[in-house]
Amino acid sequence: MSYHLTIIGGGNLGSSMAEGLINSHFISAHQLTITRRNSQALSGWKEKGVDVSTDNLAAVEKADYIILAVKPFQVKDILQQILPAIDPDRHVIISVVTGVWIKELREVLGVEKAIPIIRAMPNTAIAIQESMTCLCSDGANAEQLEFVTHLFNQLGKTVLIEEKLMDAATVLGACGTAFAMRYIRANIQGGIEIGFSAATASLIAAQTVKGAAELLLLRNTHPEQEIDKVTTPKGCTIAGLNEMEHRGFSSSLIKGVVTSYRKIQDDM
Repeated sequence: MSYHLTIIGGGNLGSSMAEGLINSHFISAHQLTITRRNSQALSGWKEKGVDVSTDNLAAVEKADYIILAVKPFQVKDILQQILPAIDPDRHVIISVVTGVWIKELREVLGVEKAIPIIRAMPNTAIAIQESMTCLCSDGANAEQLEFVTHLFNQLGKTVLIEEKLMDAATVLGACGTAFAMRYIRANIQGGIEIGFSAATASLIAAQTVKGAAELLLLRNTHPEQEIDKVTTPKGCTIAGLNEMEHRGFSSSLIKGVVTSYRKIQDDM
């Protein structure tokens, strides 16, 4: 069955999703519509055969799946704008809007029959099709949820969670990118101190972290199992690990994760 996908909001996230979905051959250009107030910013997509529009209502009328990729403060106005074109028996809404809950979307939509809504929380690695995307849904059937899961699997990996865990997922999967980058930066600085150039230290640090992550993903092992393989008695690895722990490495990271989560909760 052929589906048409409309992305409302052709900014960085919407454009990254479009690029990943077309490059992975999940959809073809003619199956995709992207909207943005400034259509000139989407001229490159038009040249590729993608339907580009400034008319959200018309874009929704031709869609099966509608991806909301706009700023949180824009959601209410856009939903009210497209509401006349929404068909609960046909459309599925996918929201990648940070911090907007499904119940908030339903309050604006206010239709008698529930529209299937799937909320997705990707991270910035979606730009290179390596996102960790958390999904939750309300009113979507098995086929619709499978389609959306398959869609985001083209852009990285997915996991289905309860919506109450979305804030925690934001910390672990989105803030986590910054936490990992800070570790890599520190590793680079240490590498420079022991003799490498910045460029070489950066390459070694980044590839090592990438390889470590792939070990866990491909082997489905626990980090301690992989750590044990490189820690020999009286070796340099265990010496370094112990010094880091004495300095509060793990506890600082855990406290950072919890602090970020509490910040989200306090701001609600």
